[in-house]
Amino acid sequence: MEKRIKKSYICRDVNKYLVDQDLVHFHNPTVGDIAVFEVVSIGKHKTIQGADKRNAAIYPGDHIMAAFGTRYATGQFEGYVEMNHFQEYQVLGAGGTVGIIHSMHQKFTSIGPTQLKLIGYAVDARGEILNTKKVRKPELLPYTGVAQTLTNIILSIGSSMDSGKTTTAAHLVRGLKKNGLKTGFIKLTGTVYTKDCDLNYDNGADVVTDFSAMGFPSTYLCELDELLDLHETLLMKINARELDYVVIEIADGLFQRETEMLLTQSRFMSGVDAVVFSAGDSLSAVQGVKTLQEMNIHPAALSGLFTASPLLIKEVKSKLNLPIFTIDQLAAGELLQLIKEPLGSIA
Repeated sequence: MEKRIKKSYICRDVNKYLVDQDLVHFHNPTVGDIAVFEVVSIGKHKTIQGADKRNAAIYPGDHIMAAFGTRYATGQFEGYVEMNHFQEYQVLGAGGTVGIIHSMHQKFTSIGPTQLKLIGYAVDARGEILNTKKVRKPELLPYTGVAQTLTNIILSIGSSMDSGKTTTAAHLVRGLKKNGLKTGFIKLTGTVYTKDCDLNYDNGADVVTDFSAMGFPSTYLCELDELLDLHETLLMKINARELDYVVIEIADGLFQRETEMLLTQSRFMSGVDAVVFSAGDSLSAVQGVKTLQEMNIHPAALSGLFTASPLLIKEVKSKLNLPIFTIDQLAAGELLQLIKEPLGSIA
């Protein structure tokens, strides 16, 4: 009996395809290439997020459809698309990003990644390999800077992965909605998985989207111009003109490649009306603000994991004269008092 192919989220728009098994012997994959894999062994990823956003359990012997991509996650995996063809690959992200792992956080060394065997590439009727990025490329708008002038943009950034920036963004969205403001959310960089968008939607965002809407399995190693085009496109995609605010989250920490590229790019930052910086502890909060100031970025407020501890808040207050908000305060809309028009005055 033919095996059911479990389609991952990044491949959600793939309906008509054939599987070419011969290509595995000579084709060097590129980012976005879609392929069918057999699960060899289960490691960190025991599920993949399906086209319907449901996390589907996977088992050795299962066939899954995923896309080649990269990943930068200090708390998980570092992975790449190699200019070579291999028999086995690893799951880099549950949304369907597959590649070759170069390093991993120590907490996963005992279990390792989920291993896959490449079965064949998904091709169209002409035999051309389907690619998630290429199919969306005609929709990618060239950056002009116009889209970022159509609404008020609040940037949620953090000191590192898991510093609390997504939770900050979601509760900020909740606070804006509590005040009757039409609000959107964009996850601009990262690795495909809908958890962050879903959390912001559940907190009241009128519309949410991320880079995967334009076929990106991840944004790691994208060039600056590509990121700016993506920024413009996603703002237009959510109809920014009709929104009072758009909260944009950039993945990982200040020193991550794409994050640093965007934060030090005047074209991007000129469209940001307020920055909320999240940190995991007092030291990263204080030093993170100093790093941002070196980039000529002056956060409107601080939040993140450290705000769960009154003692850490006290430490930060002794070093910085900046507003600090817990997630409950963000959800209550207290930050809005700082960012009422004109927003530029807070910088």
